[in-house]
Amino acid sequence: MSSGGAAPAWVGAARALAGRASPRPRSALLLAGQAIGSVEAQIFDEIGLRQLLDKRWQLSKTEYADTPAWQLQAGGPDDASAALQAVALALRAAGRCGPWRDEQVAVCNPAGDRLATVERGAVRVLGLATQAVHLVGCTADGQRLWVQQRSLSKPTHPGAWDTLMGGLVSAADTLETALARESWEEAGLHLHQLQALRPGGTLDMTRPCDEGGPGCGWMVERIAWYQAVLPAPLLPEGQDGEVECFECLPHDQVQARLAAGAFTPEAALVLSAYYGW
Repeated sequence: MSSGGAAPAWVGAARALAGRASPRPRSALLLAGQAIGSVEAQIFDEIGLRQLLDKRWQLSKTEYADTPAWQLQAGGPDDASAALQAVALALRAAGRCGPWRDEQVAVCNPAGDRLATVERGAVRVLGLATQAVHLVGCTADGQRLWVQQRSLSKPTHPGAWDTLMGGLVSAADTLETALARESWEEAGLHLHQLQALRPGGTLDMTRPCDEGGPGCGWMVERIAWYQAVLPAPLLPEGQDGEVECFECLPHDQVQARLAAGAFTPEAALVLSAYYGW
C-alpha cells in the first residue's frame, strides 16, 4: 500500500532507531576464525567465561580487522553448537542472558553460511544476526488493518502494538515455515485461509538492546514482511498466550498510534514500508 506524500515524522524516528550505533565498545566474536557476532568489550572477562570453557573448548582473545576480538575454537557444526550452548549456559548462570526459550537459532557467517546453532536467549548478548517474519493483515476493502497488542507479560515491549504477527525464524525454520508457524501460534491463522498473500520486502535493523544488562545486547536482524487480506468472517485469535488482544483499525488510527510511539520498533519499520514511506 502506498499513502503518497511526505513521510510523517515518526518514520524518520523509526529509521533512526533501526540504525543506532552501540553506546559502548563491542568486540568481534569469531567461531573458528569466522565472524559471527560481537560482545560488549568486557563481558567475557567479567564472568570468567574462559575458565568455564577451558576443559573442552578454547575461548581466547585475538584481533579481527585490527580490533580486539574473542575467538571460540570448536570442531564441526555439532561441536560448534555445543560450544556456543556452553557459552549461553554460562551467560545464563551469570545473569547475563536474555529470556531463555529452549529454542535454537541458526548461527551464520557474514556470507550467510550456517555454522552452528545456539539458544535464542543468547543471540542478542552475542550480537548474532537473526531473521524475523512479520505479517501485515488488512480487510478485503483495504480500509482497515489488523494489529495486535503484545501480552503484558512479554519480556520485550510488553503491551506495545505490533503487526498482525511477528516472530523470530528458528533454526528449524525456513522463512515460509516460520511464517506459517507464527501465523498460527500468534493469530490462529492458516496461510491457506488468507487471500492475496505476498512478500512485501525485507528490512534490516541494527540497534542496542538491554538483553544481558542495560545496553549490553546488540540486535542485528533482517525482517522479511508479508501482506495479506483476511476475508470476512475470518478473525485472528491467539493460540500461545503472547497476544493481549487484536484490533481492526482504520489507517488513520494506526498512523496516529505510530506517531505516538505505541508500536514496537520493528512494527513501526514494517508499517512505514507498507505505507510506502
